[in-house]
Parts: sequence; C-alpha cells; structure tokens
Amino acid sequence: MIIHGGRSRLAPTPSGYLHAGNAFNFLVTALLAEHFSSTLVLRIDDIDAERIRPEYVEDIFRSMEWLGIRADDGPSGPEELYRTWSQVHRMPRYVELFDALKRQGHLYPCVCSRAEMAERVSRCAPHSCRTDPPAQVPGGTPWRLSIPRPCPSTLLDLQGRVDEHNLAVMMEDPIVLVRGTGRPAYQLVSLMDDVDMDITFIVRGADLLPSSVCQSHMAERAGLEAFREVRFLHHPLTTGPDGRKLSKSAGASSLCAMRESGGSPDVLRQEAERYVDELLGSFNA
Repeated sequence: MIIHGGRSRLAPTPSGYLHAGNAFNFLVTALLAEHFSSTLVLRIDDIDAERIRPEYVEDIFRSMEWLGIRADDGPSGPEELYRTWSQVHRMPRYVELFDALKRQGHLYPCVCSRAEMAERVSRCAPHSCRTDPPAQVPGGTPWRLSIPRPCPSTLLDLQGRVDEHNLAVMMEDPIVLVRGTGRPAYQLVSLMDDVDMDITFIVRGADLLPSSVCQSHMAERAGLEAFREVRFLHHPLTTGPDGRKLSKSAGASSLCAMRESGGSPDVLRQEAERYVDELLGSFNA
C-alpha cells in the first residue's frame, strides 16, 4: 500500500561535480515526491570538511536549477547552507547517537590502519580490536560498528513490503562510525539526519543498499523506531560508455560540463520519467 504525503530528500555530497547518475537520482526522487504529494528536502552532506570545495557546493544548486528541481525545504544557496543547514551545526545530535550505541556495546575502538584491516579481511582473520578491545583507548582512536554474525535486518519497499537482508554478508565489519579526528562518519550522520528531518521514503542507487540495511540495523539497536518505518527504493545505476558506474569528476559526464556546453537536461528527465512510469505501473499490475 502506497502512503501519500510524507517527506523525502536529496542528500548530495559536495566532494566533486555531480554527474548524470546523480541527476537520475534527483529526478526520480523529485518525480516520486510530486506523485505522492510529499515534501522534498534538500540536505547537503558536508560533514567531511576536507573533501568539500565551494565550487562543488555551488554546482549542486546550479544543477538543481538546470534540472528544473525545486526543493520544498532546505538551503536556497551556499550562504544559507553554511549559516543554517550545514551538518556542522548538528554535531550534538550525532554525538548523542554515538554515545547511545557505545553505551549499549555496539561499538568498539580500533587502532588498526586501513592496510592492516585489508590484510585481515583478505585472510579472513579475526579482528583482535573487536574481540579484545584495549582497556585504555588513546585519543584519536576511531570507533567501529560491531556487526553480529549473522545479522538479519529488514527494509520496507515503497509499497510497504518487507525485504529481508543479512548485513553480515553485505558489508564488511568493521564500519567506521567516528573517525580518529572525532568527526562522525556517513552512516551515523545520514541516519540521524533522516530521523530528525522526519524522512519517510528514501530513493538511492542500488550500490547504497548495504548502507540502507546498515542504517536500519543501527536504528534498531538505538531504538530509533521512526527510521524502521521508512520506505526505500534502490534504483539501477547509471553507467558510462564503458559500463562502469559514474563517479564525480569534471569530465564529460558531469552536469557542469553539460551545462557549460549548452546541453539540455531533457534526455535525463525523459529517462527518469520513463523509469518512474514503469515503476508506478508495476505497483498497479
């Protein structure tokens, strides 16, 4: 059963110029929000300050204007983002969620480097930081999510049907939730923002299905029941001529390059409209 109303969001990260895959996601989300008479929120995921550049932030607003998408809530431009909407203003809420998960024993400190972690994973070796955490945690230590084996979790699709998953086979443990700098990482930040912004349905690429399952698992552990009612759509990815997933760049696939060359968003919009029409038609079949 489709629930009309509610809230969805666009949540780009300004770590590069948006590309055609981002445009497809934006357009599908906007079309579904319109169809369901939902509020569309723009939320810019700018917690990773070292990866953010002003031109990438500006590109988000210019791309939305070019695509003909207007959010109902969120920043109207870079100045309002920095003044009111930046995730740096929400740090206390991220700390609250981190503390709740930590108190319940769902996190552990880890001093391993990326190379050490990769080597352990390649050998399927036990992770000593998880099984035997240090008694004293030095400053600057990352904290990771402890994923049980197995780890059953569920998501609701747009029609409210339950999809069952095993997070333990979808996402390698450990997942960093707070970095050594003390800055919260994507999984924790995205979950807290979606809960606080009353998001009721989320549209993501298929590559982010593990993230959705991870966040659902975290929400269950933290008692964030509202997130357990969120509905999800994971759409196919837009690929380049070589068949590979698009990545953010200033290349020909970037929306910036398309705009500057005088291109039209019509083809992108038609592709999204076709997908949404087929999706909604399948609901009624």
